[in-house]
Amino acid sequence: MRDMIANPHRGRGLATIPGLPDEPVSTDIEAARALFSQCPASAETSLSAMPDLAAAVGVARIDLKDERNRMGLGSFKALGAAYAIAKMAMEQAGGDAVAARDTLHDVTFVCASAGNHGLSVAAGARMFGARAVIYLAESVPDGFAARLEAKGATVMRAGADYNASMAAALAAAEANGWFLLSDSSWEGYSAPARDIMEGYLIMAGEVADEIDAPPTHIFLQAGVGGLAAACTAAARTIWGDMPIITVVEPDRAPALMESVRAGRPVHAGGPKSNMGRLDCKEPSHLALACLAREADYFATITDEEADAAVVTLAGHGIATTPSGVAGIAGLLHLASEARDRLGIDARSRVLGYVSEGPVDGGA
Repeated sequence: MRDMIANPHRGRGLATIPGLPDEPVSTDIEAARALFSQCPASAETSLSAMPDLAAAVGVARIDLKDERNRMGLGSFKALGAAYAIAKMAMEQAGGDAVAARDTLHDVTFVCASAGNHGLSVAAGARMFGARAVIYLAESVPDGFAARLEAKGATVMRAGADYNASMAAALAAAEANGWFLLSDSSWEGYSAPARDIMEGYLIMAGEVADEIDAPPTHIFLQAGVGGLAAACTAAARTIWGDMPIITVVEPDRAPALMESVRAGRPVHAGGPKSNMGRLDCKEPSHLALACLAREADYFATITDEEADAAVVTLAGHGIATTPSGVAGIAGLLHLASEARDRLGIDARSRVLGYVSEGPVDGGA
Protein backbone atom coordinates (compact mmCIF):
# COMPACT_ATOMS: atom_id res chain seq x y z
CA MET A 1 0.00 0.00 0.00
CA ARG A 2 1.42 3.35 -1.04
CA ASP A 3 -0.42 5.70 1.33
CA MET A 4 -3.21 5.72 3.91
CA ILE A 5 -4.89 8.58 5.78
CA ALA A 6 -7.57 8.72 8.44
CA ASN A 7 -10.61 10.70 7.30
CA PRO A 8 -10.53 14.06 9.13
CA HIS A 9 -14.15 14.78 8.13
CA ARG A 10 -15.70 11.57 9.50
CA GLY A 11 -19.14 12.22 10.93
CA ARG A 12 -19.29 15.78 9.56
CA GLY A 13 -18.57 15.69 5.86
CA LEU A 14 -17.56 18.59 3.66
CA ALA A 15 -19.34 21.93 3.59
CA THR A 16 -17.66 23.11 0.40
CA ILE A 17 -19.44 21.13 -2.35
CA PRO A 18 -22.19 23.34 -3.80
CA GLY A 19 -25.41 22.17 -5.40
CA LEU A 20 -25.80 18.76 -3.74
CA PRO A 21 -28.99 17.29 -2.27
CA ASP A 22 -29.21 17.02 1.51
CA GLU A 23 -28.74 13.24 1.25
CA PRO A 24 -26.19 12.66 -1.54
CA VAL A 25 -26.78 8.89 -1.64
CA SER A 26 -30.13 7.25 -1.03
CA THR A 27 -30.20 4.75 1.83
CA ASP A 28 -33.56 3.14 0.96
CA ILE A 29 -32.12 -0.27 0.14
CA GLU A 30 -35.40 -2.16 0.13
CA ALA A 31 -37.07 0.31 -2.24
CA ALA A 32 -34.16 -0.09 -4.66
CA ARG A 33 -34.37 -3.86 -4.48
CA ALA A 34 -38.14 -3.87 -4.92
CA LEU A 35 -37.92 -1.73 -8.03
CA PHE A 36 -35.12 -3.73 -9.58
CA SER A 37 -36.91 -7.01 -8.94
CA GLN A 38 -39.34 -5.93 -11.68
CA CYS A 39 -36.53 -5.87 -14.24
CA PRO A 40 -35.54 -8.75 -16.50
CA ALA A 41 -32.26 -10.47 -15.54
CA SER A 42 -32.38 -9.15 -11.97
CA ALA A 43 -30.97 -12.30 -10.33
CA GLU A 44 -28.77 -11.94 -7.26
CA THR A 45 -25.02 -12.55 -7.26
CA SER A 46 -23.19 -14.68 -4.73
CA LEU A 47 -21.28 -13.94 -1.54
CA SER A 48 -18.23 -16.19 -1.36
CA ALA A 49 -16.50 -17.19 1.86
CA MET A 50 -12.72 -17.35 1.40
CA PRO A 51 -11.37 -19.35 4.37
CA ASP A 52 -7.98 -20.15 2.83
CA LEU A 53 -7.39 -16.53 1.88
CA ALA A 54 -8.45 -15.43 5.36
CA ALA A 55 -5.96 -17.84 6.92
CA ALA A 56 -3.18 -16.54 4.68
CA VAL A 57 -3.97 -12.94 5.62
CA GLY A 58 -4.32 -13.75 9.32
CA VAL A 59 -7.96 -12.78 9.86
CA ALA A 60 -10.99 -14.73 11.04
CA ARG A 61 -12.84 -14.53 7.74
CA ILE A 62 -13.00 -12.85 4.34
CA ASP A 63 -16.26 -12.64 2.41
CA LEU A 64 -16.25 -11.42 -1.20
CA LYS A 65 -19.37 -10.19 -2.97
CA ASP A 66 -18.87 -11.55 -6.48
CA GLU A 67 -20.26 -9.24 -9.17
CA ARG A 68 -18.67 -11.01 -12.12
CA ASN A 69 -21.96 -12.51 -13.35
CA ARG A 70 -24.31 -9.60 -12.74
CA MET A 71 -26.97 -9.56 -15.51
CA GLY A 72 -24.59 -11.31 -17.87
CA LEU A 73 -22.54 -8.12 -18.23
CA GLY A 74 -19.68 -9.12 -15.96
CA SER A 75 -19.64 -6.12 -13.62
CA PHE A 76 -21.37 -4.37 -10.72
CA LYS A 77 -22.05 -1.48 -13.09
CA ALA A 78 -24.85 -3.54 -14.60
CA LEU A 79 -26.85 -2.40 -11.56
CA GLY A 80 -26.22 1.30 -12.08
CA ALA A 81 -27.37 2.66 -15.43
CA ALA A 82 -29.83 -0.20 -15.98
CA TYR A 83 -31.40 0.58 -12.60
CA ALA A 84 -31.58 4.32 -13.35
CA ILE A 85 -33.28 3.59 -16.68
CA ALA A 86 -35.68 1.15 -15.01
CA LYS A 87 -36.56 3.77 -12.39
CA MET A 88 -37.34 6.34 -15.08
CA ALA A 89 -39.47 3.84 -17.00
CA MET A 90 -41.43 2.77 -13.91
CA GLU A 91 -42.07 6.38 -12.89
CA GLN A 92 -43.36 7.24 -16.37
CA ALA A 93 -45.55 4.12 -16.37
CA GLY A 94 -47.04 4.89 -12.96
CA GLY A 95 -45.44 1.80 -11.44
CA ASP A 96 -46.85 -0.61 -14.03
CA ALA A 97 -43.99 -2.99 -14.79
CA VAL A 98 -45.58 -4.25 -18.03
CA ALA A 99 -46.30 -0.79 -19.41
CA ALA A 100 -42.82 0.35 -18.39
CA ARG A 101 -41.27 -1.89 -21.05
CA ASP A 102 -42.35 0.54 -23.79
CA THR A 103 -42.46 3.96 -22.12
CA LEU A 104 -38.99 5.08 -23.24
CA HIS A 105 -39.18 4.31 -26.95
CA ASP A 106 -38.67 8.00 -27.79
CA VAL A 107 -35.70 8.44 -25.43
CA THR A 108 -32.04 8.31 -26.42
CA PHE A 109 -29.56 7.82 -23.60
CA VAL A 110 -26.02 9.01 -24.21
CA CYS A 111 -22.86 8.58 -22.19
CA ALA A 112 -19.11 8.28 -22.41
CA SER A 113 -17.55 5.01 -21.35
CA ALA A 114 -14.14 3.49 -20.83
CA GLY A 115 -15.57 0.20 -19.61
CA ASN A 116 -18.63 -1.34 -18.04
CA HIS A 117 -20.88 1.71 -17.61
CA GLY A 118 -21.56 1.81 -21.34
CA LEU A 119 -22.67 -1.82 -21.34
CA SER A 120 -25.15 -1.09 -18.55
CA VAL A 121 -26.57 1.90 -20.43
CA ALA A 122 -26.91 -0.21 -23.57
CA ALA A 123 -28.55 -3.11 -21.73
CA GLY A 124 -30.93 -0.88 -19.80
CA ALA A 125 -31.96 1.03 -22.91
CA ARG A 126 -32.67 -2.20 -24.77
CA MET A 127 -34.79 -3.59 -21.90
CA PHE A 128 -37.07 -0.55 -21.92
CA GLY A 129 -37.32 0.24 -25.62
CA ALA A 130 -34.91 3.19 -25.65
CA ARG A 131 -31.87 3.97 -27.79
CA ALA A 132 -28.29 4.16 -26.47
CA VAL A 133 -25.42 6.16 -27.95
CA ILE A 134 -22.04 5.49 -26.35
CA TYR A 135 -19.01 7.70 -26.94
CA LEU A 136 -15.63 6.00 -26.78
CA ALA A 137 -12.17 7.51 -26.90
CA GLU A 138 -9.95 6.39 -29.74
CA SER A 139 -7.86 4.46 -27.21
CA VAL A 140 -10.69 2.04 -26.35
CA PRO A 141 -10.19 -1.25 -28.26
CA ASP A 142 -12.53 -2.32 -31.04
CA GLY A 143 -13.47 -5.40 -29.04
CA PHE A 144 -15.29 -3.29 -26.49
CA ALA A 145 -17.06 -1.32 -29.22
CA ALA A 146 -18.25 -4.62 -30.67
CA ARG A 147 -19.68 -5.68 -27.30
CA LEU A 148 -21.64 -2.43 -27.09
CA GLU A 149 -22.97 -2.81 -30.61
CA ALA A 150 -24.05 -6.38 -29.81
CA LYS A 151 -26.22 -4.86 -27.05
CA GLY A 152 -27.86 -2.58 -29.61
CA ALA A 153 -25.92 0.59 -28.87
CA THR A 154 -24.67 3.09 -31.42
CA VAL A 155 -20.94 3.65 -30.87
CA MET A 156 -19.28 6.98 -31.60
CA ARG A 157 -15.54 7.64 -31.44
CA ALA A 158 -14.38 10.98 -30.03
CA GLY A 159 -11.05 12.19 -28.71
CA ALA A 160 -7.88 10.64 -27.38
CA ASP A 161 -9.03 9.95 -23.82
CA TYR A 162 -12.08 9.56 -21.60
CA ASN A 163 -12.36 13.28 -20.81
CA ALA A 164 -12.58 14.07 -24.53
CA SER A 165 -15.26 11.43 -25.11
CA MET A 166 -17.19 12.77 -22.09
CA ALA A 167 -17.11 16.28 -23.55
CA ALA A 168 -18.40 14.89 -26.86
CA ALA A 169 -21.23 13.02 -25.12
CA LEU A 170 -22.25 16.16 -23.24
CA ALA A 171 -22.24 18.22 -26.44
CA ALA A 172 -24.30 15.56 -28.25
CA ALA A 173 -26.87 15.50 -25.43
CA GLU A 174 -27.27 19.27 -25.61
CA ALA A 175 -27.41 19.39 -29.40
CA ASN A 176 -29.86 16.53 -29.88
CA GLY A 177 -32.03 16.62 -26.76
CA TRP A 178 -30.66 13.28 -25.61
CA PHE A 179 -30.59 12.18 -21.97
CA LEU A 180 -27.06 12.26 -20.54
CA LEU A 181 -26.58 9.33 -18.17
CA SER A 182 -23.20 9.72 -16.51
CA ASP A 183 -22.06 7.70 -13.51
CA SER A 184 -20.25 10.74 -12.11
CA SER A 185 -21.64 14.04 -10.81
CA TRP A 186 -20.55 17.65 -10.77
CA GLU A 187 -22.03 21.04 -9.96
CA GLY A 188 -25.30 21.30 -11.84
CA TYR A 189 -25.50 17.56 -12.62
CA SER A 190 -26.40 15.10 -9.88
CA ALA A 191 -29.83 13.44 -10.17
CA PRO A 192 -28.93 10.78 -12.80
CA ALA A 193 -25.72 9.85 -10.98
CA ARG A 194 -27.66 9.61 -7.72
CA ASP A 195 -30.07 7.13 -9.32
CA ILE A 196 -27.12 5.07 -10.57
CA MET A 197 -25.63 4.91 -7.07
CA GLU A 198 -29.05 3.98 -5.71
CA GLY A 199 -28.88 0.90 -7.91
CA TYR A 200 -25.58 -0.08 -6.33
CA LEU A 201 -27.33 -0.30 -2.94
CA ILE A 202 -28.77 -3.59 -4.18
CA MET A 203 -25.38 -5.31 -3.83
CA ALA A 204 -25.08 -4.38 -0.18
CA GLY A 205 -28.66 -5.43 0.53
CA GLU A 206 -27.89 -8.85 -0.89
CA VAL A 207 -24.77 -9.06 1.28
CA ALA A 208 -26.82 -8.34 4.41
CA ASP A 209 -29.16 -11.22 3.52
CA GLU A 210 -26.31 -13.67 2.95
CA ILE A 211 -23.70 -12.85 5.58
CA ASP A 212 -24.03 -14.55 8.96
CA ALA A 213 -21.96 -12.08 11.01
CA PRO A 214 -21.48 -8.34 10.46
CA PRO A 215 -18.06 -7.40 9.05
CA THR A 216 -15.61 -5.59 11.26
CA HIS A 217 -13.77 -4.16 8.23
CA ILE A 218 -14.84 -3.29 4.67
CA PHE A 219 -12.42 -2.51 1.82
CA LEU A 220 -13.92 -0.75 -1.20
CA GLN A 221 -12.27 0.11 -4.50
CA ALA A 222 -13.00 3.53 -5.98
CA GLY A 223 -12.73 5.43 -9.23
CA VAL A 224 -15.14 8.37 -9.20
CA GLY A 225 -16.51 6.73 -6.05
CA GLY A 226 -20.00 5.47 -6.92
CA LEU A 227 -19.59 1.88 -5.74
CA ALA A 228 -17.70 2.94 -2.61
CA ALA A 229 -20.26 5.59 -1.67
CA ALA A 230 -23.29 3.36 -2.17
CA CYS A 231 -21.78 0.42 -0.30
CA THR A 232 -20.62 2.71 2.49
CA ALA A 233 -24.04 4.33 2.84
CA ALA A 234 -25.67 0.90 2.90
CA ALA A 235 -23.18 -0.44 5.44
CA ARG A 236 -23.88 2.45 7.80
CA THR A 237 -27.62 1.90 7.40
CA ILE A 238 -27.37 -1.83 8.06
CA TRP A 239 -24.53 -2.07 10.61
CA GLY A 240 -24.04 1.45 11.93
CA ASP A 241 -20.59 2.70 12.89
CA MET A 242 -19.09 -0.70 13.66
CA PRO A 243 -17.39 -1.64 10.37
CA ILE A 244 -14.16 0.23 9.71
CA ILE A 245 -14.45 1.27 6.06
CA THR A 246 -11.36 1.88 3.93
CA VAL A 247 -11.64 3.33 0.42
CA VAL A 248 -8.85 2.16 -1.92
CA GLU A 249 -7.73 4.03 -5.07
CA PRO A 250 -4.87 3.73 -7.56
CA ASP A 251 -1.89 5.79 -6.44
CA ARG A 252 -1.94 7.25 -9.96
CA ALA A 253 -5.50 8.54 -9.52
CA PRO A 254 -6.10 9.42 -5.85
CA ALA A 255 -8.99 11.78 -6.56
CA LEU A 256 -10.99 10.99 -3.42
CA MET A 257 -8.00 10.95 -1.07
CA GLU A 258 -6.65 14.26 -2.35
CA SER A 259 -10.12 15.83 -2.24
CA VAL A 260 -10.54 14.72 1.37
CA ARG A 261 -7.13 16.17 2.17
CA ALA A 262 -8.05 19.46 0.48
CA GLY A 263 -11.55 19.61 1.93
CA ARG A 264 -13.04 20.13 -1.55
CA PRO A 265 -13.20 18.36 -4.92
CA VAL A 266 -9.83 18.50 -6.68
CA HIS A 267 -8.24 17.11 -9.84
CA ALA A 268 -5.64 14.46 -9.05
CA GLY A 269 -3.18 14.25 -11.90
CA GLY A 270 -0.99 11.27 -12.60
CA PRO A 271 0.10 8.79 -15.26
CA LYS A 272 -2.20 6.09 -16.60
CA SER A 273 -2.96 3.23 -14.20
CA ASN A 274 -3.54 -0.41 -15.08
CA MET A 275 -6.69 -0.17 -12.93
CA GLY A 276 -8.51 1.23 -15.94
CA ARG A 277 -12.01 1.45 -14.49
CA LEU A 278 -10.60 3.20 -11.40
CA ASP A 279 -8.22 5.53 -13.25
CA CYS A 280 -10.35 8.61 -12.56
CA LYS A 281 -8.66 11.92 -11.90
CA GLU A 282 -11.75 13.72 -10.54
CA PRO A 283 -14.29 12.45 -7.99
CA SER A 284 -18.05 12.34 -8.30
CA HIS A 285 -19.24 15.17 -6.06
CA LEU A 286 -22.09 13.04 -4.71
CA ALA A 287 -19.75 10.17 -3.87
CA LEU A 288 -17.21 12.48 -2.27
CA ALA A 289 -19.87 14.07 -0.07
CA CYS A 290 -20.97 10.66 1.21
CA LEU A 291 -17.50 9.21 1.72
CA ALA A 292 -16.12 12.31 3.43
CA ARG A 293 -18.84 11.88 6.04
CA GLU A 294 -18.99 8.09 6.37
CA ALA A 295 -15.67 6.42 5.41
CA ASP A 296 -12.95 5.93 8.01
CA TYR A 297 -9.78 5.71 5.90
CA PHE A 298 -8.58 6.43 2.38
CA ALA A 299 -5.70 4.44 0.91
CA THR A 300 -3.83 4.01 -2.37
CA ILE A 301 -2.21 0.99 -3.97
CA THR A 302 0.30 0.65 -6.79
CA ASP A 303 -0.32 -1.00 -10.14
CA GLU A 304 2.09 -3.75 -9.10
CA GLU A 305 0.11 -4.43 -5.92
CA ALA A 306 -3.10 -4.66 -7.92
CA ASP A 307 -1.48 -7.11 -10.35
CA ALA A 308 -0.26 -9.22 -7.44
CA ALA A 309 -3.77 -9.30 -5.98
CA VAL A 310 -5.14 -10.57 -9.30
CA VAL A 311 -2.67 -13.45 -9.14
CA THR A 312 -3.57 -14.17 -5.51
CA LEU A 313 -7.31 -14.24 -6.21
CA ALA A 314 -6.77 -16.44 -9.26
CA GLY A 315 -5.03 -18.90 -6.94
CA HIS A 316 -8.25 -18.99 -4.93
CA GLY A 317 -10.46 -19.57 -7.96
CA ILE A 318 -11.52 -16.00 -8.72
CA ALA A 319 -10.50 -14.55 -12.09
CA THR A 320 -10.74 -10.78 -12.15
CA THR A 321 -8.79 -7.63 -13.06
CA PRO A 322 -6.68 -5.06 -11.21
CA SER A 323 -9.76 -2.81 -11.06
CA GLY A 324 -12.01 -5.61 -9.88
CA VAL A 325 -9.86 -6.60 -6.92
CA ALA A 326 -8.37 -3.26 -5.88
CA GLY A 327 -10.25 -3.06 -2.59
CA ILE A 328 -9.01 -6.42 -1.36
CA ALA A 329 -5.57 -5.56 -2.74
CA GLY A 330 -5.53 -2.83 -0.11
CA LEU A 331 -5.98 -5.49 2.57
CA LEU A 332 -3.42 -7.86 1.05
CA HIS A 333 -0.73 -5.19 0.96
CA LEU A 334 -1.20 -3.58 4.37
CA ALA A 335 2.00 -2.93 6.27
CA SER A 336 2.04 -4.01 9.93
CA GLU A 337 1.68 -0.42 11.12
CA ALA A 338 -1.39 0.06 8.92
CA ARG A 339 -2.91 -3.19 10.21
CA ASP A 340 -2.49 -1.88 13.74
CA ARG A 341 -4.11 1.45 12.85
CA LEU A 342 -7.10 -0.34 11.35
CA GLY A 343 -7.31 -2.81 14.23
CA ILE A 344 -6.99 -5.84 11.96
CA ASP A 345 -6.13 -9.04 13.82
CA ALA A 346 -7.03 -12.71 14.02
CA ARG A 347 -10.61 -11.85 15.05
CA SER A 348 -11.34 -9.55 12.10
CA ARG A 349 -14.14 -10.26 9.62
CA VAL A 350 -13.45 -8.57 6.29
CA LEU A 351 -15.91 -7.81 3.48
CA GLY A 352 -14.82 -6.91 -0.05
CA TYR A 353 -16.31 -6.72 -3.52
CA VAL A 354 -15.03 -8.33 -6.73
CA SER A 355 -16.45 -5.72 -9.05
CA GLU A 356 -15.78 -7.26 -12.46
CA GLY A 357 -14.67 -10.37 -14.26
CA PRO A 358 -11.82 -10.65 -16.75
CA VAL A 359 -12.10 -7.95 -19.38
CA ASP A 360 -11.70 -8.75 -23.07
CA GLY A 361 -12.77 -5.37 -24.34
CA GLY A 362 -10.37 -2.78 -23.06
CA ALA A 363 -10.10 -0.41 -20.15
